[in-house]
Amino acid sequence: MGISAQDVKALRDRTGAGMMECKRALEEAQGNVDRAIDILRERGLAQAAKKAGRSTTEGLIESYIHAQGRIGVLVEINCETDFVANTDDFHTLAHDIALHIAASRPMVISREQVPENMIEHEKGVLRVQAANEGKAEAIIEKMVQGRLEKYYKEVCLMEQPFVKNPDVTIDTLIKEHVARLGEQIRVRRFVRYERGEELEGSDG
Repeated sequence: MGISAQDVKALRDRTGAGMMECKRALEEAQGNVDRAIDILRERGLAQAAKKAGRSTTEGLIESYIHAQGRIGVLVEINCETDFVANTDDFHTLAHDIALHIAASRPMVISREQVPENMIEHEKGVLRVQAANEGKAEAIIEKMVQGRLEKYYKEVCLMEQPFVKNPDVTIDTLIKEHVARLGEQIRVRRFVRYERGEELEGSDG
């Protein structure tokens, strides 16, 4: 089937991919736009994986203040060059991630950063929940692992659904930008403040 230039441009506007990449994706998807987007995303993720080992020493620190100063976020997003760090696309990504952190309250960036004692505590709670539901011992561990995966999605920034588009995770959002901008991008650290929340070590 014929793919029009208008179709190619529309797909490019939605994905940020190159014109030829969009044309090939539409041809492979036989004109199905949603499938073409999936194809570009799959290829983008593959491109992102190749860049994973690169060093990221540039970037920016983005701030976001929400709800009349009730919630504040600082997040450091790194990339490879100051050229990319200064693009509107990179700034928009940093802003969106800061906004997301304000709304979704992640505890850590990735599951590797969840302290082991917290994981064991959560497993203990989940085991009791499963036992209280009358589940057999043989399937309790499987249930615990399944519910632990849900826990990771709640507390780990990279695994949370993006608040502005829940169909993608923050990890996928970043990898799409890696594919579009051609550089590795990492969330290095973040801090989230909420007015009146308990401070660790505070004597009140």
